[in-house]
Amino acid sequence: MDLLNGTGLETKFAGFDSETGLKGACEISGYASVFGAADQGGDVVVKGAYGRSLMALAAGGRSVKMLWQHDPARPIGVWDEVREDKKGLWVKGRILVDVQAGSEALALISAGAIDGLSIGYRTIQAEKSQKGHRLLHEIDIWEVSLVTFPMLPEARVEGAADDESQLANDLLAGINAAREKMLA
Repeated sequence: MDLLNGTGLETKFAGFDSETGLKGACEISGYASVFGAADQGGDVVVKGAYGRSLMALAAGGRSVKMLWQHDPARPIGVWDEVREDKKGLWVKGRILVDVQAGSEALALISAGAIDGLSIGYRTIQAEKSQKGHRLLHEIDIWEVSLVTFPMLPEARVEGAADDESQLANDLLAGINAAREKMLA
């Protein structure tokens, strides 16, 4: 919206609920993959397996997609952060409740009916282990889905917060920080 502010200068602004795309989102986070753990198909992801793929995505200005049940026709949000740490592939993103499947996913997560995460990928480099597992040394990651039954039981949503509860938590943290400063 453009307004003339009386000085002849033009001022532009956008309200928070207008065109920002943040209205109706719920933040989630968790591990989509855990290093060294065998999934139900016998695959074991090795630490560092995602590194090259994540760098290539970033260099190309692309991102890992958030899907519902691995269905490419049903994106439900965006992953704002996807990174490897010492435990595995950690993800943080927003489920968009303005998308029908996103709204359904959020309702199921809130009810405790669903909490699984699962990766969609292409294997670049792998080998068989002495225990008969397939060790995945390099993976081209495409997507991380919210699923009912993850292949890797440890791959779960660990936290979820909607915009209002996140705002309340941020305000409370700010009040507590100010109180501590005053008492110090």
